[in-house]
Amino acid sequence: MRFRRRKPRPFGLAVAPGAGEEVVAPRRRRGIYLLPNLFTLAALFAGFFAIVQAMNQRFEWAAIAIFVAMVLDGMDGRVARLTHTQSAFGEQFDSLSDMTSFGVAPALVMYEWILNDLGRWGWAGAFVYCAGAALRLARFNANIGVVDKRFFQGLPSPAAAALIAGFVWLAIDNKFHIKDAWMPWVAFGFTVYAGLSMVSSAPFYSGKSFHLARSVPFWVMVVAIVLVFLVSSDPPIALFTLFCCYALSGYVYWAWQWWNGRPNPAKPVPPSLDRTG
Repeated sequence: MRFRRRKPRPFGLAVAPGAGEEVVAPRRRRGIYLLPNLFTLAALFAGFFAIVQAMNQRFEWAAIAIFVAMVLDGMDGRVARLTHTQSAFGEQFDSLSDMTSFGVAPALVMYEWILNDLGRWGWAGAFVYCAGAALRLARFNANIGVVDKRFFQGLPSPAAAALIAGFVWLAIDNKFHIKDAWMPWVAFGFTVYAGLSMVSSAPFYSGKSFHLARSVPFWVMVVAIVLVFLVSSDPPIALFTLFCCYALSGYVYWAWQWWNGRPNPAKPVPPSLDRTG
């Protein structure tokens, strides 16, 4: 009996199996997209750096690091969408990075800076903020696809972190007397407000409907120039004022909607009833 030698099959060429042969599907190597995850990793590093600086009593650097993390966090999602590199891994990695940079880091910075003077009230206020950030991120992940993309349900964690970091930076830059009896309680109020606002149902504008490639009126460029000038002239005051206004905007818009008998746009809607597309 003579056996015929099989010719090697060209790589990538599908060949019909013969009798008794099994078709083995080629294994695909699973990987992650590098570019957007590098931005997420950098944001995580900035949050970790803020914690380390707070432990070393360098609170101004800690506050600035939180703002840097906020900028990097805003870039990773846009980079992923522009390069079509969205992935489930990137979403989970981004959530864990946000919890560190905008949940744990601001709470620890505020506690190490001033809240420890209040004893149990101090760490309780810091924990309210940290728990609010965790609940807000979990709810956000659970409500993807059932909430109007134009609005966030509750204050987004980067904005809450910017509110806390902005207050720390403002107080240090203007040499506020943190040993005064009223200062720790003011910091406590900001911390608790930010924590509870994250788990509220107030609609905060997300900005996701704004596209950089879309044409805009000329006055938008003028406003952008004015904002750049104001922020560069005195960053602590400008940034803190900006995020204070944003932290109040959701409640103002919510009250306006209620006054006009309109529903809350940030309320989750089942996919079958979602008419926004």
